[in-house]
Amino acid sequence: MSSHSDAIKFAYWVPNVSGGLVISNIEQRTGWDIDYNRKLAQIAEANGFDYALSQIRFTAGYGADNQHESVSFSHALLAATTTLKVIAAILPGPWNPALAAKQIATINHLTNGRVSVNVVSGWFRGEFAAIGELWLDHDERYRRSEEFIRALRGIWTEDSFTLKGDFYRFTNYSMKPKPIEPLPEIFQGGSSRAARDMASRVSDWYFTNGNTPEEIRKQVDDIRAKAKANGHNVKIGVNAFAIARETEAEARAVLDEIIAKANPEAVQGFADQVKNAGKASPEGEGNWAKSSFEDLVQYNDGFRSNLIGTPEQIAERILKLKDAGADLILLGFLHFQEEVEFFGKRVIPLVRELEEARDRELVAAE
Repeated sequence: MSSHSDAIKFAYWVPNVSGGLVISNIEQRTGWDIDYNRKLAQIAEANGFDYALSQIRFTAGYGADNQHESVSFSHALLAATTTLKVIAAILPGPWNPALAAKQIATINHLTNGRVSVNVVSGWFRGEFAAIGELWLDHDERYRRSEEFIRALRGIWTEDSFTLKGDFYRFTNYSMKPKPIEPLPEIFQGGSSRAARDMASRVSDWYFTNGNTPEEIRKQVDDIRAKAKANGHNVKIGVNAFAIARETEAEARAVLDEIIAKANPEAVQGFADQVKNAGKASPEGEGNWAKSSFEDLVQYNDGFRSNLIGTPEQIAERILKLKDAGADLILLGFLHFQEEVEFFGKRVIPLVRELEEARDRELVAAE
């Protein structure tokens, strides 16, 4: 049996933002309201999913005309479930670490420790302008995020926490109650050098955009080598858009239809905004730096992970991503409730079988 800690974990994107997970006029039977999402969380929990990740958006754009705030929405999903962990996205700038630390510590107590945070460094410049938030250059955003995470951890673990930072100042701050152990996990996204370097110093988890196992492996090797040098350990989550169908032809037809019905104006608008992400990094790498039109139809390059085909094909590709260093797969779907259930019933058990077979081979080889 695959030991539970080694088994690859599964998460899904919470559709707390309207418009689904693809910028396309294809039908998406996905709701963004709380009733739909409560039921979705319960389906995910019952079908082998470990985490759900809520999204943070303050303004409309790219089909996302409506957005529910991530932390309060995450708490509602936690209240509707018993084992699912929910990762609430928070954005340095609008959030001060004192507020985030207090908010998350309270939810941690209310939900028996099932809340985590995803510290988003920000790519949506238009949003920052609309709400009057200072826009920082690419690497400065990551420097701020790192200080934000150090502040969160300090507040959660120390009494009389003091920080004289470039972005945040704390003087003898003691927050009580502290979160129950283990502390809320801290996730972050990115693919750029600044994002990888930050993860190697402070984050528990690093989310990267969809990519091939070969490209994932390069990032993993870089992060893990740097983390080891820092005496730190970081786990890796990989974004993927899953299209699991009975035949590969059916799955590919769905992908073709998504791209054929893509909304070019919205995709181009998104492309213009994400130039503030990876392409704005000094080395010109990172999220979306090399994304094509087709890649951008799914926000986080989810098609690139190629989880498109039969359950058997997808399970085998997940094992390849695991071999490349992925500890978690973060999934988007076209029709969330029905596809999360199908994925949980048909794909996850195959992944577990493959993991167990691998374990037996390793034991036999010893």
